[in-house]
Amino acid sequence: MEKTPWRTEKWFTSPWNWLPEVREGLNFPKEIKLHDVTLRDGEQQAGIIFTKDEKIRIAEGLAEVGVHRIEAGMPVVSKEDEAAVKEIVKRNLGPEIYAFARCMKDDVKRAVDCGVTGIVVEIPSSTHMIEKAYGWTLERAVRLSVEATAYAHEQGLRVVFFPIDLSRAEFDWGMSLIAKVAEEGWMDALAVVDTFGGLAPHAVPWLIRKMKERVGDKPLEVHFHDDFGMGAANSLLALAAGAEVVHTTIAALGERAGNTPYEDLSLALLTLYGIDLGLRTEKMVPLARTIEEITGQENRWNRAIFGKRLTDIESGIIAGWYRNCKDEPTMLAPYDPALVGGKPLDVVLGKNSGVDSVLVWAERIGVELTEQQAQEIVQAVKARAYEKHGLLDLDDFKAIVRAHVPLKA
Repeated sequence: MEKTPWRTEKWFTSPWNWLPEVREGLNFPKEIKLHDVTLRDGEQQAGIIFTKDEKIRIAEGLAEVGVHRIEAGMPVVSKEDEAAVKEIVKRNLGPEIYAFARCMKDDVKRAVDCGVTGIVVEIPSSTHMIEKAYGWTLERAVRLSVEATAYAHEQGLRVVFFPIDLSRAEFDWGMSLIAKVAEEGWMDALAVVDTFGGLAPHAVPWLIRKMKERVGDKPLEVHFHDDFGMGAANSLLALAAGAEVVHTTIAALGERAGNTPYEDLSLALLTLYGIDLGLRTEKMVPLARTIEEITGQENRWNRAIFGKRLTDIESGIIAGWYRNCKDEPTMLAPYDPALVGGKPLDVVLGKNSGVDSVLVWAERIGVELTEQQAQEIVQAVKARAYEKHGLLDLDDFKAIVRAHVPLKA
C-alpha cells in the first residue's frame, strides 16, 4: 500500500480516514464480491424493461467492468427472460452467473435448466408479510423454504437463501426460519435483506455481527435498498463488519428508490478504504451511459460518479482554482474523472461565472482581455445566462466578446 493511501495520482481524499483510532474495529473480509442484480431487481423499477438482447448487452458491460457475479434474471418470469439467462450462461463472459427463484421447486428447475452456477432463493421472512401480504401460514413458509433450497442443492447449485423483509422481521422468528433452512434444507450463504431500505447505518454492524453468530462460517451477503439514499453507506458498514458479498445494481436501478449502486460502493472501497475489488473503473461511466440509452432514463446531472455535468465548473471561485491547478485534477475533485472514464474537469459559463471563467474561455478563442473588458464581459455573461435560463455556448460567448473586443478574423 502507498505511504499516503488517501492521496495518489488518481485520488485525493481525507487523511483522517486512515487514523488508527478511526480504523479500529474494521473487519473487512479478505475477499469481497459484487453480485449485480440489475437484470432482475433493476428491471423491477417501474417503467423499465430489458429485452433479451439488451440484457445480454448489459451483462457484457458488467463483465467488462469486472463484476464478480451477475444475477441474470428470474427464468420463470417469461420465455424471453429464460432465453436471456441461457444465452448469458452460454457466452461464458467471466463472472459467475446466478438466477433468482421463489421458494418453489418449479422455479428452481427452470433455473437449473438454464445452466447457472448458483441460485438466489427467496421467501418472505417477516410474519406480517407471510400472513398478510402472502396469505400463508408460517408453517408453509418454512416448508417451502426447506424443500426448495434442498432441491436446489441436490441439483448442484450454490444456494443463497434470501429472506425477504428480514430487516423488519421479528428477530427470533427470522432466526428460527434461517436455522430451519440451514438444518433441514440447504444454505451455502445467507442474504441479509433490507427490502424496504429501513435499516439505519448504526444498526448495520450490530445486525451483521448477530447474523454471524447464528450462521457460523456461512458467508453473509447483503441486499440493501436505497430508500433513504444510504444503500452504499449501509453496504460499506456491512462489509466492514465482515459481510462478504454485496448485491448491487448499475446506477442504483431497482424497486422504488433502487438498490445499492455498485459505482458508489466500489469507488468508496478503493479510495476511502484502500480495498481494490479488481474492477476496471474506467468502464463505469460508459456502462452508465449504456443504461441511460437502454432505459431512456437520464440520471440527475450531478449524480455521483457519472452525472453528465459532474465535471463542469461554473463557480467563478472554482474557475480560479482551475486556472492554477488544471494539471492536478485531484486538487479540484476527490478523484480524477479519468479513473471512472468520465470527461475531464472543465469550466462552463453561466450565472455564477466570474472573471477567471471568462479568462479561461477568452484563451480558448485566442483573445486577450483587459481587466475592464473582462469585468464587463462577466456581467454580460450573467445577463445572457438569465435570458437562456442556463449555460452559455461558444456562439453566445463570441457574440458577447464581439460587443466588447474586436475579434481577429
